[in-house]
Amino acid sequence: MAESLSPYQFLKAAEKYPVVDVRTPSEFVKGHIPGALNLPLFSDDERAVVGTLYKKQGRNAAVLKGLEFVGPKMAAMAKEAAGLAVENKLLVHCWRGGMRSASMAWLFETVGISCLILEGGYKAYRASFREMILDEKWNFVVLGGPTGSGKTDVLKALEQFGEQVLDLEGLANHKGSAFGALGQDQQPTTEQFQNDIHEVLRKFDPHRPIWVEGESNSIGRVFIPDLLFDRLMKAPLIMFELNRERRLDRLVKEYGCFQNDLLAQSVLKIQKRLGGVRTQEALDALEIGDYRKVADITLQYYDKSYANSLSKRNKPVWSFTEEKDNPEATAEKLIKQLELCLQ
Repeated sequence: MAESLSPYQFLKAAEKYPVVDVRTPSEFVKGHIPGALNLPLFSDDERAVVGTLYKKQGRNAAVLKGLEFVGPKMAAMAKEAAGLAVENKLLVHCWRGGMRSASMAWLFETVGISCLILEGGYKAYRASFREMILDEKWNFVVLGGPTGSGKTDVLKALEQFGEQVLDLEGLANHKGSAFGALGQDQQPTTEQFQNDIHEVLRKFDPHRPIWVEGESNSIGRVFIPDLLFDRLMKAPLIMFELNRERRLDRLVKEYGCFQNDLLAQSVLKIQKRLGGVRTQEALDALEIGDYRKVADITLQYYDKSYANSLSKRNKPVWSFTEEKDNPEATAEKLIKQLELCLQ
């Protein structure tokens, strides 16, 4: 019988051995352990049939139908598993660590592959993230600053200097504003986004500073876990503001390369907040290629919105203004100041 591992043990083992997720393709797409491979016991339609039979006729009828579905595929699945195994070993899980994972582990072991099963399945893995957030004394430091200040580049510079950085916008494939989806890959599901956060955090030392950009609870269409968001709202906040002219330079450089119709769609997403007159001014400026004016108009809204969001957070432990756009210099200044704050 295959050995069962706790979520913590399973994820540690996953640093060496492949994870095989035997849930259906739709379950896998909704959310999975980062790096896992999907080798489903049932297709989505097959699982629906088996589930219906289980409810209406009981376990035996469901198991027989399941065997009917799986039987013709067993050789192919075993062959694929053998190709995936590292040192002849695989990590296997389903939703609750029940029949699906046990059945697949049995199949794999009949062809000589050693298997380890995730105790409690994917459901336990998801719960382990909540437990990790609650149990550890996380040393988050929130980096704040108005739109266009280059916080993402500053975070990248912090990372290059050896700091721990949780890049929520990078994981979300979205920059957080109405323009945030431009040039980005498709966003993950909220569930996958949270799994990806879990993967980053579990490799960090919670006692060392972890830099995170200040965000609302949603980034585009995905949501930060409530427990994590609560921690971030209570974490120390360091604010920096890039000179407004340099912010405009940044925004023109970052977004002026996109087609006007895409930029217009983004402007229209905030037209209720901009107001009819300002929205039309922005659209007219787009027509003549005056991207700096478009940036100036939208910044008026975003600065007001950012000031409102700041009122809901802790007061900054330190604030400063940068006249020059130099992310590396800003990052060095932040590291030195944090050291002073921690003394």
